[in-house]
Amino acid sequence: MKAQFEKIPKLQNTSVHAFVYEGDTFDAPWHFHPEFELTFIEKGEGIRYVANSVEPFIPGDMVLLGRNLPHCWKERLVSETGVKSLVFQWDDSLLGENWIEKKEFYNIKELLIKSARGIKFSPLLSSKFHSDLNRIIGLPPFEKLMAFVEVLQKLALTTEYQLLGNEHYISDLNTKTNARIDKVYNYIHTHYSKKIMLQDVAHLVSMGEEAFCRFFKKSLNKSLFAFINEYRVTMVCKQLIESNKQVKQIAYNCGFESLPFFYKQFQKYKGCSPLAFRKVYRKI
Repeated sequence: MKAQFEKIPKLQNTSVHAFVYEGDTFDAPWHFHPEFELTFIEKGEGIRYVANSVEPFIPGDMVLLGRNLPHCWKERLVSETGVKSLVFQWDDSLLGENWIEKKEFYNIKELLIKSARGIKFSPLLSSKFHSDLNRIIGLPPFEKLMAFVEVLQKLALTTEYQLLGNEHYISDLNTKTNARIDKVYNYIHTHYSKKIMLQDVAHLVSMGEEAFCRFFKKSLNKSLFAFINEYRVTMVCKQLIESNKQVKQIAYNCGFESLPFFYKQFQKYKGCSPLAFRKVYRKI
């Protein structure tokens, strides 16, 4: 699928295009633009495509995108409350010509270099920026610019992140590959609470098991079961935020059959324990 070019409007009185997106769904196509972008998801859940990274997202998801990096968020669940995100877009001339080469902005420069692959910040870190990002959107131009540069500096100093796209990412997924990935994702979304068998998923896209494993690994740079475990952790996070159920009950409800394995996977993908995750989000 070829990514579509998106023209970002130039605003006369501000260097940062900051706005709140609200709608029934995230309807932007697979697209790219020459501006950098920081997006924070307030409402909505589904699947996030960045370069060759395909991952589930829930509220609190915060991602930094580099210039011309293909991306889109796709809402997968019918929701009466719709979707909402905080979006910040800016170009190379944020603080004037060659501003990024000044010594004072060394850390931000390194951050923006890394953003060429897409950067997903940890849920715990993202939650700490939520109120600041909301506040910045409503500030006058000068205060908005200064406050946003401060946010970039803080993000540049953290180690609580993961790079999304493969280091050797070159081209988009083609249409056939994208359709297969969509089928697999929809199947996982429907069956994640149950035992998922490799042969059933491979049969879904008319492939043998070995061929499917190679296809999935090549397309998403992770195995099918790594993707399933990550999706289950995401669904656990949703229930930790929205319910008072015990962690053990939530883990079993989301398809984990072993609690030690569940805790290991949660720590791997979220960088903290389930209870620590719930505690932080209850403060938002």
